Amino acid sequence: AFAGWSLPLHYGQGHLQSHLHTRRHCSLFDVSHMLQVMGRGGREWGWHPHPLTCFPGNFQTRVYGRDRVRFMESLVVGDIGELKPGQGTLTLVTNERGGIVDDLIVTNTSEDHLYVVSNAGCAEKDLAVMRDRAAELQAAGSDVHLEVSDNALLALQGPSMARVLQAGLSDDLSKLFFMNSITTTVFGVPGCRVTRCGYTGEDGVEISVPAGRAVELADRLLGVPEVWPAGLAARDSLRLEAGLCLYGNDIDETTTPAEAGLLWTLGKRRRVAMDFPGAAVIMAQVKEKPKRRRVGLTVLGLLALTHLPAHLMDPGMVTSGCPSPSLGKNIAMGYVEAAHSRAGTTLTVEVRKKQHPAVITKMPFVPTQYYMAK
Repeated sequence: AFAGWSLPLHYGQGHLQSHLHTRRHCSLFDVSHMLQVMGRGGREWGWHPHPLTCFPGNFQTRVYGRDRVRFMESLVVGDIGELKPGQGTLTLVTNERGGIVDDLIVTNTSEDHLYVVSNAGCAEKDLAVMRDRAAELQAAGSDVHLEVSDNALLALQGPSMARVLQAGLSDDLSKLFFMNSITTTVFGVPGCRVTRCGYTGEDGVEISVPAGRAVELADRLLGVPEVWPAGLAARDSLRLEAGLCLYGNDIDETTTPAEAGLLWTLGKRRRVAMDFPGAAVIMAQVKEKPKRRRVGLTVLGLLALTHLPAHLMDPGMVTSGCPSPSLGKNIAMGYVEAAHSRAGTTLTVEVRKKQHPAVITKMPFVPTQYYMAK
């Protein structure tokens, strides 16, 4: 069960094999949940159609109008105005208490709109927040308009992604760097937005594809022997090895960017202007340091399970945990007192009323392989 949906943990290869295949080759993740798609061999590819509820990171919105940047910056902490055409950024929607309402990827497209991708579990909440703010600005004479996209979203992730995808592109993929996107034709399917990003720590892309041709594109990609379909289990263990947060587990409206180690998402101009929701709370934590911090943990013995307590003097909390297929160790992340958050610190994790030693470990646990501009 995930965000109200029954999702496949894997497609027959098993979690361990699927995870390692993504690290060594590449895998295709259906992250749209907007249509029924059948993969090769009759395997189900895609599940329940729904216009809003998708996999993590798959609610797509376009923001139009001359005041679109002002609109977006009234909700998030990032400097959207500095984004070049085709460039995107991870940013946070915050509330007046400094809590994280959601994490988004916002791209300044080369067309006439901002492209926003947000979390499935927050889709209805996000849309309500965006529509309310748009209505406020429109009432004051601003020009902003929202359009919810019905595109499907496919993620191709892994070190051989570029070679596989380049065979179906006329554009030069070597010129598309991390967090940048283009609109192009992919294996004969026009109107696709290809963004070089992902949720695995590997080089990868997310492809926003017209829903009516998502089956065709998925079949073409899965026709390459080294491309395997991957499910929820591999997606979760890959993102944890990369030290990436899952909304609702590792970040939520009770955590702030400072506590979560996400202060890098605050734009420099925005820090000075303090014109985002919760700025007073967040900037006070920047100055005074938060009382707790998100940390990585290597757990000895039994694996760390989500939402089980990590004890370090006053209790902390494990928010995500699993055996790492790449490292052969049990890894986790959670929150501990800031005074005890230094790497190398030993603490105790309680799992099923049994205590196990754990060591605070720098993240990412596995080095990321993002394709960065030199």
